[in-house]
Amino acid sequence: MDRPLFVVGDVHGHLAELTRALHAQQLVDAGGDWAGGDAELWFLGDFVDRGPDGIGVIEFVMKLSEQSEGRVDALIGNHEILLLGMHRFGDTHVPNAPTPRSFARSWLLNGGLRSDQDRLTDRHIEWLTSRPVLRLVDDHLLMHSDTLAYLDWGTTIEDVNTAVREVLEGADLEAWWECWRKMTTRYAFRGPEGGDVAAELLEVLGGREVVHGHSVIADQLGVSPEEIDGPLRYADDRVLAVDAGLYSGGPCLVVRLEPPTAPGR
Repeated sequence: MDRPLFVVGDVHGHLAELTRALHAQQLVDAGGDWAGGDAELWFLGDFVDRGPDGIGVIEFVMKLSEQSEGRVDALIGNHEILLLGMHRFGDTHVPNAPTPRSFARSWLLNGGLRSDQDRLTDRHIEWLTSRPVLRLVDDHLLMHSDTLAYLDWGTTIEDVNTAVREVLEGADLEAWWECWRKMTTRYAFRGPEGGDVAAELLEVLGGREVVHGHSVIADQLGVSPEEIDGPLRYADDRVLAVDAGLYSGGPCLVVRLEPPTAPGR
């Protein structure tokens, strides 16, 4: 791996903090334009909700992708599923749900902002729905959620990405809801068996290290977000968590990934 490789976790609408963090890593200039040269930058999803300018974040990442000639890209996270589901289905109740459920209700409960919905355009929707949910880059398995639920859609990265894209291009409310539900699950790699669980996932999908957002590092460590100053490596060194809880007072981490080493035991 000759070029630098970076990842960013959950931004949740905090465009100013993201811009400053990327500038500190010399990936954008003072005006917010791409300055990273041949570096590769991946966002792990959750651009929207809980913060002031989710659409601004999406537009910023889209701009960087164009300026970098594709060296900047993104995964789709569970909050993008929620944003798009709210836009598409609103308060329509999910069929066959044990209790009344709708995207509108979950969107409100999870920090949805009316300003994001009002500014959402067909261009944003097309870009978001064409993002993958998994990507393997230099033996790093990039995923938004720390869950095994991805395997419900297939046993290869291509199959999983295709299956989710078909859901998002369709109009099946139950399938959309199940996609949202699966991607909200978490903590698959916690506990004494976490390393083995990660190893089994990597054996199926490829790579030597899982890199994820979604689950806030401070919650996993039982500390306040303000105490977090870097990513969390855990599960026998097979997993790297990069969501520092920006929306709850943590920093915006822009993490440079190094080639994975043999896991510790």
